[in-house]
Formats: sequence, C-alpha cells, structure tokens
Amino acid sequence: MLPAVAIAGRPNVGKSTLFNRLVGKRLALVDDRPGVTRDRREGEARLAGLKFRVLDTAGLEDAEEGSLAARMTAMSEAAIDEADVVLFMMDARSGLTPEDAHFARLLRRKGKPVIVLANKAEGKAGEAGFLEAWSLGLGDPIAFSAAHGQGLDELHDRLAEILPKAEDPAGARSGDKRDIPLRLAIMGRPNAGKSTLINRLLGENRLLTGPEAGITRDAIGVNWQWNGRAVKLWDTAGMRKKARVKEKLEKLSVSDGLRAAKFAEVVVLLLDATQPLEKQDLVIANLIAREGRAIVIALNKWDLVKDKTGYRKKLERAVDDLLPQIAGAPVVTLSALTGQNVDKLMPEVFGLYEVWNKRLPTARLNQWLREATERHPPPAPGGRRIKLRYITQPNARPPSFVVFSQRADDLPEAYKRYLVNSLRETFNVWGTPIRLKVKAGDNPYAGKRKKR
Repeated sequence: MLPAVAIAGRPNVGKSTLFNRLVGKRLALVDDRPGVTRDRREGEARLAGLKFRVLDTAGLEDAEEGSLAARMTAMSEAAIDEADVVLFMMDARSGLTPEDAHFARLLRRKGKPVIVLANKAEGKAGEAGFLEAWSLGLGDPIAFSAAHGQGLDELHDRLAEILPKAEDPAGARSGDKRDIPLRLAIMGRPNAGKSTLINRLLGENRLLTGPEAGITRDAIGVNWQWNGRAVKLWDTAGMRKKARVKEKLEKLSVSDGLRAAKFAEVVVLLLDATQPLEKQDLVIANLIAREGRAIVIALNKWDLVKDKTGYRKKLERAVDDLLPQIAGAPVVTLSALTGQNVDKLMPEVFGLYEVWNKRLPTARLNQWLREATERHPPPAPGGRRIKLRYITQPNARPPSFVVFSQRADDLPEAYKRYLVNSLRETFNVWGTPIRLKVKAGDNPYAGKRKKR
C-alpha cells in the first residue's frame, strides 16, 4: 500500500493545481472561483524517486453545521485522518488569514506531520505572505508555486524524510485477471443519486451527498473490491440538457464526466424512478453507446414508485425503439438510500462485462451468416443479388464484426440492422453496442493453404 499525502487548506489556494502537477495529469477541475473541488479526489503521484497516493480535498471552511460547506469540510478532515503527511497550503499573495490560523490549530490537534506550502510565492508579491507563514507554528514553510513548479525539489526532500516506505500488498498476483480493475462509471441526470449509490456500494460515506442538485463536479475515481474482483468506480457530475449548461464550471464538469465514460468499460446509467423518463436520459444513453460502452440501466428510488409495472414497460419500450444499439440492456430496480436490491447491480455489471469482451469462433460466425442469408436473403438491386461472402470478428470491447462483399456500398442499412439483431439473438449478445462493418472484397482466406 502506498503512503498517503493529503493536500489541505482554505478554498482557492491552489490545491487542485498541485494535485494535477503531482499526478502528471489534468484530473482535477481548476477554476478561478473558490470551492470548485467538493469531493475528495485520489491519484497516484510521482515526485522524482518518490511514489505515493495524493488526496485532493475540498477547501477547509468554518461553516454552519449541516450546510454543504460543513459537509465538505468533514470530508476533508476524513482525508486528513487517513493521510501519513498533510501539505497545508496558504496563499502567499493574500497573506495569512484568520481561517489559515484556525485550520493550522486543527492540524496541530490531529498530530499529523505537516508541511506548509506558501503557494503563489513567485515574485515579490508573495514575499510578505511567505514570511507570515512562519507564524503558523507548523515548521519551516516552503516558498512554492504549484502553477510553475517552484519548490518541488524542497518538497521532495521533506517528503523523503517523513513518508513511510511503500509495502507490496500481501498476496498480490502479478498478471492475474482478477487484479486488473474493471472500470465502472455511474452516470445520469443531476440528483439521480449517483454518489449515494457509490457510498452504498462501498459501505461508507466516501462521497459528498445531500439534497442539493449538482453537488458532484469532478469525475471522482474510487478503488474498490467486489467479491474479490478489483473495481475502479467513477462518480460523475449530473448531465443536464445542453441548452441549460451555460456556466463554464458546469461545462467543465460535464466534459469531465464524458471523459470518464471514454475510459470506462461498463457504465451504469442511473435514472430517478420518481421522475418521468426524459429525452435527456436517452441522450446520455446514446452518448455512452456511441463510445462503445456496455450499459446497465439502474432505476433508483424504486421504493417510492407506485406504478412499477407501467414505468418499467415504458422504459423498456423506449430503449428498444430509440436505442436499438443497446437492445436488451439489463435493468436493475433499486434504492440507493435504503440499500434495497443494490446487491443485484454488480452481478449484472460483471455479466455484461463478459458479453462486452465476447469473442466468437470464425467458423461458427460463418455458419450463422449462411443461415441468416438463407433465411432472409440480401436485396438484389438492379436484378443482381448482393452476396455476403465471409464474416470475421477483428475486435471485442465492444464486439466488432466485418462482413466481406464485392458490393459493400449497396447493402442497405435496414439489412445491416437485421444482421445485428440476428447476431444478438443467436449469440446472446445483449446490452452492448455491436459494430458491424461491410467491406468490399472476397473471403480473405479463400485459396490459402493451411499450414502443416
């Protein structure tokens, strides 16, 4: 297990900028306004020869109990409790504030090793604030610039003195398929219950939740184990209609969620069953399908639905009519708040993951192609029937097929849909997009000698 380093401080002092620099990627959203980060974000950091987990936290605030800001601060304190070292950041250009002093006292009570970073200290504007940082009583501060990388060498030397050595996890099995995490993203409209569902799956309040819509801004990744299988869970920001997304920060949040979908293997589309099925739900599903991801549809707050049969029929009909590319996607009804039926979600996820990875034998595919074309022959434009000569599967993830025909451009889309539907029924490939391409040419293996 790698040692953990938490980045703490009041809002808008540059914590997420430092997080992005340490992990070497632009993972955390960065904006000029305070309070952009709300959930704890975790990444694997490298600093010269050091390797550690870095925890980006929401800004520490002295807020009214029960408020969103107070809940954010509580989540930040939980990250501090987990950390081996805390990087306490203050804004050298703004100088020392009463909030900095207040939270410095909190860190002293925690008893954790603390390194003070006087951020934005480049140039003369930060000199006075850097000198004030000495009065925090947390040791020698570092004149730092997260944006420009100033002070990273000194930070490395300090961490090298404090951090415990990383230990290899007991019983790790190199190359074991079960050690490779399944990448699972939870997506949906705002306030559908995505963070509540992930907390229920994890069995702890790892993500910030509440009645306010749009709490989640970043796509937050969490490592997890389900029945001995490694899973990387991604919580994403709620996606509203494009016309309603006007603020820069919300656009960044939605973009971050779409990026998570691109890296996911399976996506749970979480719907609020107490709300009518909207076009936006189908738009999100279509975006996921276009990325080639397997989709499990989860109906949250199912315990509050009165006409359960009617809602489910309407959903299944809408998917079949408007989203044929994910026909047969599994539907799980659950309540993230009470835990009802949540245990049924992950078996569906892993079952669909196997379908998404499915590879079919070439001989069986060509037998199917002969039977499918005999049952429903291709059209004959101009009086000459189109011949489909051969099929192969070059890729899985999602299942992708190539059919060879000398008249590839003449094959209508309706016949391609027939072939895809027949593939699903014959080989039980439901709930995942299927890629079917028709290429000009004969059987590429015809006439070739078999190797002896």
